Amino acid sequence: MARFNFDKFCSTIQRHQITYAYVVPPIILELVSNPRVQQYNLRSLRMMLSAAAPLAVELIHALHQKLDISVRQAYGMSECAPCTHMQCWDEARTHVGSVGRLLPNMTAKYVPVEGETNSKSKELWVKGPNVFLGYLNNDKANAEVFSDDGYYKTGDVGYEDENGHFFITDRVKELIKYNGFQVAPAELEAIALGHPAVGDVAVFGVSSGQDGSELPRAYVVPSPGHPGNQATADSIIKFVKDRVISYKQLRGGIRFVDAIPRNPSGKILRRDIKKMDAQGGRTSKL
Repeated sequence: MARFNFDKFCSTIQRHQITYAYVVPPIILELVSNPRVQQYNLRSLRMMLSAAAPLAVELIHALHQKLDISVRQAYGMSECAPCTHMQCWDEARTHVGSVGRLLPNMTAKYVPVEGETNSKSKELWVKGPNVFLGYLNNDKANAEVFSDDGYYKTGDVGYEDENGHFFITDRVKELIKYNGFQVAPAELEAIALGHPAVGDVAVFGVSSGQDGSELPRAYVVPSPGHPGNQATADSIIKFVKDRVISYKQLRGGIRFVDAIPRNPSGKILRRDIKKMDAQGGRTSKL
């Protein structure tokens, strides 16, 4: 396929009895939320591998419950040619939500994010033979992304468990700063996706008007059959509130939208979210 098409994707799996598929998170979201999936027999699929963008644990569980399909994850970037972490087959079931363990011949360390002292999540820095040598003719960028001891600063924030499995929580540049605390949009997005009225969601920091502090605001695509009204917004806000610490609440409210802007690999285009916010619209607040 030149580009993803839901019906063609499903019919191809059914016709050729495909057992393994490489996907990005929006495809999993479509498989979970699109009622037309029931028209196809996808039982041949034994496993999927998802990469390129964060995958909410709620989506992993929903896919397994609905279609009995497991998802393993991998993590990397172009600068690391292109993978640093990957789950083995069994780890997709034993360590749901992890992007796997560090690949052989690589080393990693976790560095506290500036302004964050008590969080277990830290920025991942890596070193290894697959890490690039630097950006061509761009000494300024190279000085910013490499540490003095040669580690590449990935810009991704997360933590490693006692068995070496890496869990990503967000990007350093995308963290929302609320009253001195760091709030990870991806964490709130994953939680909100567990609400039945949320078809898709993106969380973005909006100015509070006080000393550069930001308020987490959720942009929500309502699920079919759920109206984008105040009652739905209040329900989503309470749903998230009951599952997070005080400073992570959706104090910026809810804004209902028709679609979340994403690039082809599924990453949320937060610059476009910022433009959407500037254009105004319905916002239901806490």
